[in-house]
Amino acid sequence: MSPHMHEVRTVGVVGCGLMGSGIAELCARRGLDTLVYEVNALAVESGRAKIESSLARAVERGKLTVADRAAALKRVAFTTDFADFADRDLAIEAVPEDEDLKLRVFEELDDALIRPDALLASNTSSIPIMKLAAATKRPGQVVGLHFFNPVPVLDLVELVPSLVIADSAWERIRAFAADTLGRHVIVSQDRAGFVVNSLLIPYIVSAIRMLESGFAVAHDIDAGMVRGCAHPMGPLRLADHIGLDTTLAVAESLYAEYREPHLAPPALLSRMVQAGHLGRKAGVGFYKYSAGTAI
Repeated sequence: MSPHMHEVRTVGVVGCGLMGSGIAELCARRGLDTLVYEVNALAVESGRAKIESSLARAVERGKLTVADRAAALKRVAFTTDFADFADRDLAIEAVPEDEDLKLRVFEELDDALIRPDALLASNTSSIPIMKLAAATKRPGQVVGLHFFNPVPVLDLVELVPSLVIADSAWERIRAFAADTLGRHVIVSQDRAGFVVNSLLIPYIVSAIRMLESGFAVAHDIDAGMVRGCAHPMGPLRLADHIGLDTTLAVAESLYAEYREPHLAPPALLSRMVQAGHLGRKAGVGFYKYSAGTAI
């Protein structure tokens, strides 16, 4: 980063669910002043518990010292008021994969961030960054910053520039992702799904169609890819891990952009989401997580 560039040291994270809590934890572990926004006090406590639990697991596994855990916790604060983001160098949106919700968040963030050089980033896995940037008065400072779950463990981040990204903003966000967070950066054009999901979601969708048609059962589909192709996890268990609602949202986004029939979400996936069978986070998806058995 150029010596005259302002280094990102204060971060705001919007949303403290599965991804937001991981992003906030990572920022705090890397020494950043981290402020997390949630909609109400109950959501704040839920988010705080996620971060505390994850840090405790890192200590148990020998990945973090007790002193480093305590230091990380001290760097995380919570708020239910966007106005508290006024002094942030960077705000990272990590709310559910709902376009209208994300657009509203970006409008509010744009008003809340006082620093003229503040950066806005989205953890979206499918929504065009240009669309989010256009909802602000500083579109040249909006970027895609897509992490992978679990965020503290997986060292990849996809950086996605829009057509109007400013060179200075791009240089700062690349330095932040690579140097400050210590992540391996890959760069994608602003297309639905970016690099990873453009490859991953059609694969998962194909596996769901295979199950839906009666071609094979869930265990056998997954075992085929784990034992036959050396994948660490089969496609159906991976969909449960990602969340079937997120999988559906990305598939819909890919289909809307490319109109390729093989990208259209299978009816089974839509019905499972409607039933609330969202995967691991709901206790049931293609597998039941109380017993870990296929359904």
